[in-house]
Amino acid sequence: MSPMHIKSEPSILYFGTPVVLIGTLNKDATYNLAPMSSIFWLGWRAMLGLSSRSQTTKNMIRTGECVLNLASVDEVAAVDRLALTTGSNPVPESKIEKGYRYEPDKFGIAQLTPIESESVVAPRVKECRVQLEAVVETTNPIADQDVKLRGNLVCIEVRIKRVHIDESILMYQDQNKVDPDKWRPLIMSFQEFYGLGSRLQTSALARIPEYKYRSPDIGRARMETNN
Repeated sequence: MSPMHIKSEPSILYFGTPVVLIGTLNKDATYNLAPMSSIFWLGWRAMLGLSSRSQTTKNMIRTGECVLNLASVDEVAAVDRLALTTGSNPVPESKIEKGYRYEPDKFGIAQLTPIESESVVAPRVKECRVQLEAVVETTNPIADQDVKLRGNLVCIEVRIKRVHIDESILMYQDQNKVDPDKWRPLIMSFQEFYGLGSRLQTSALARIPEYKYRSPDIGRARMETNN
């Protein structure tokens, strides 16, 4: 049966993206943790869409660092406990309207465990199977040409410096390759939580060895860590 398309105006266009818990450092040296799903990766770079008024954004711009802790389906309850909390005090008006409250202890309310990173001061989440230590490369405004939206949104490019992956989701005898049959990321789709199902079929792209995508950022990260 062929699709029947009609014109539609959804308020949001979240068709399904992975949930990330962004760890950052507050001004008082305490940890902040915020869930988000406006993110995509290219090589060892990631682009994050954030509110310019959020505590996470302010922390990232001030420190130039963060940790992208990727949530799996096992962390869904923890992510939901963080959903309507903010590290900003006072709470921005736009968030008050949506029911957010100020919460200084994000790890505590989420019942997650902070652990130190190796190349940045921002925290990792012990329970997350994937932890990406990163530095901020550029910050660009979003919708800057619109007078009503100007100054509200930013796109932050980060460069990954260190990757920590739980061995349970790696390919057998290959510590540099994630097994997609074992990794079950938490997905946000139109404000609801989902997980991945089983593989539908073998992809033609999977015939290309992953090393052919290897970015120069990997060597750069290794050199920075060793210095």
